[in-house]
Amino acid sequence: MVSIKDIAKQARVSISTVSYALNGSPKVTDETTARILAIAKELNYVPNAAARSLKTRETKIIGVFLTDFSGAFYGDLLQGTKEILTQKGYDLIVCSGKQSHRMLPERMIDGAIVLDETFGSEELMSYANRGHKLVVLDRELSHPNINQVLLDNKAGAMLAAEYLIEQGHRTLYVVTGPNGSYDSKQRLQAVTQAVERTAGVKLTIIEGDFNKSAGERAAARIMAESSGSSVSTAVFCFNDEMAIGMFNYLAGNHPNIRIGEQIHIVGFDNMELASYTQPRLSTIDYSKRKWGALAAEQLIKLINGDSVENERIYVTLIKGNSVKAAK
Repeated sequence: MVSIKDIAKQARVSISTVSYALNGSPKVTDETTARILAIAKELNYVPNAAARSLKTRETKIIGVFLTDFSGAFYGDLLQGTKEILTQKGYDLIVCSGKQSHRMLPERMIDGAIVLDETFGSEELMSYANRGHKLVVLDRELSHPNINQVLLDNKAGAMLAAEYLIEQGHRTLYVVTGPNGSYDSKQRLQAVTQAVERTAGVKLTIIEGDFNKSAGERAAARIMAESSGSSVSTAVFCFNDEMAIGMFNYLAGNHPNIRIGEQIHIVGFDNMELASYTQPRLSTIDYSKRKWGALAAEQLIKLINGDSVENERIYVTLIKGNSVKAAK
């Protein structure tokens, strides 16, 4: 690999002169700069980004850390993030897995947006203590170098639970996300509170994983438990993907069950596909693009030393077809 030392040798100048020329410094004459740039081009010189970042203390790259890339959730979030970072002159790299964590301590990126449960909170706090700038989307951490941009999970879950209860349902199933999911824990806490303050409502929890297969398994269990019952069933899936898995299972295995009459399903996330289900899926809506954009804006402020306040992404309920329950 060609280095500035090789360019200096061929140009018969010092290494510092080459460095100045490559960086457009006025300390080098235009004639010398042109000659050095021509030699660099001839030798196919590629700047060493890692070495440059050690000197400038910046890479102009932001890392977004995700638990995984499955499902339709992440596209809008990342697009919102990318749009803001591009405006601010930053590039975006998307990471997953524990090995990618080293990008922070090795200063391969200028800051990170974290929606990744493989990061321990203590690990993130240790990076913040070393001066790394972080925006977290999936936990609550208090540190001057950490900003929180959190989804209002509790409000969304409360809207979904109260909506079903108001329709007369007295048995409510919830299908959760993975055990380590902050969002799932927040949603379950809110649903539990809604049920506890409403007399005569029973809550049944089914563990899920935010994937369609979990919705299919939950539907199979619910159908087995409600077989022969004349009372309609209410289900709150903690994301739309599981709700759509439930739709798929019922269509394939119980075509006589009328969704919206005999079983009422509410999801969370308002995926595009949710608007095409028959009947239309009731779901909790928010702007994923705005979430990503706001996270990027907050991180740039942290990097620039500006003051920031923790932010929250607000939610609304989109109602599907009428869900009057049999009492």
